[in-house]
Amino acid sequence: MSDLLHIDGSVLEGGGQILRISISLSAILGVPVHVTNIRSGRSKPGLAAQHLKGIQLVADICQAKLKGAHLGSTEIEFRPGKIRGGHYVADTQTAGSISLLLQVALPCALVADGPVTLDLKGGTNADMAPQIDYMTEVFRHALRKFGGDFNLTIHRRGYYPRGGGHVTVEISPVKQFTSATITERGTITSIYGWSFVAGTLPIKLSYAMSDGARQQLRTVYNNVQIECYKEERSLAPDSCNGIILVAELSSGCMLGSDGLGRRGVDPHDVGNKAGQELRYALESGACVDNHAQDQVILYMALAEGRSTVRTGDITLHTKTAMHIVELIAKIKFNVVPDGSQNLIECVGLGIVNNIPT
Repeated sequence: MSDLLHIDGSVLEGGGQILRISISLSAILGVPVHVTNIRSGRSKPGLAAQHLKGIQLVADICQAKLKGAHLGSTEIEFRPGKIRGGHYVADTQTAGSISLLLQVALPCALVADGPVTLDLKGGTNADMAPQIDYMTEVFRHALRKFGGDFNLTIHRRGYYPRGGGHVTVEISPVKQFTSATITERGTITSIYGWSFVAGTLPIKLSYAMSDGARQQLRTVYNNVQIECYKEERSLAPDSCNGIILVAELSSGCMLGSDGLGRRGVDPHDVGNKAGQELRYALESGACVDNHAQDQVILYMALAEGRSTVRTGDITLHTKTAMHIVELIAKIKFNVVPDGSQNLIECVGLGIVNNIPT
């Protein structure tokens, strides 16, 4: 075990994010890792189905040797091999988040030796994770600033508790990630979104969520466009309600938020909370929202040159991401206060992907 870098999964945020970043960077940099105390502070410690499938997916992509990967496990050993292009499948067989499967696999796929297709099954709109629409409408835009991209097709939506969602993601590898300076906000050019119901839920719930969101956002922008609709039964046979909100800025930045309904929760409150989250992000002066803030850390570390990102308050997820990346990649992040905002700075590794020509 002496050649394995030890990662304590209980530090800071102490959740699945530590595992996702550790495994992604291990695969990309070829650093074997031993992750212990996985999700030790959670009510159900250890690997849940979504975490297990994410690890196994990356292990498939990079031909890794994996030890200790089973449901409930609190430690794993991951010895990566070569990242290969190809077609890969991951099925949580639950409502486990497809977005989180994508988070762990996407960085690896972007440095594969050929195109990658991911077949991902689980929850498209899951609690405690970004909805898949956030990944396509907001995070994808941030990723493009570092030179990466993906195309995602939703075949079926999956909700709690049954899951059953299915998406395919097409990813072309990059030669090298480019550094990004995301510091200029500009003004709001549009705020829009989607408020949906599915299954047996009535359409009036979508209007209630929309009204709740508008109530928050009208103080920062007076022409909020939210489409209210019911999902086709063929695409979304189970019942769910939710909302996705996006703000476009004149600088090219995009910020987002989302909300998901639950039994006993007023749909107006669901929309109001999502609207409040986006309003806070806009009023903070940040160039990325709190969901994207920690996700860009890994790409800053891999890129060539200095990247700088303007944020609001540094989230615990972001502090955790910086800690784990610094530990594995041996680089340094600097957080520079700038008025009510913060500038996160990093000189990346500039890894080069030797894609066959």
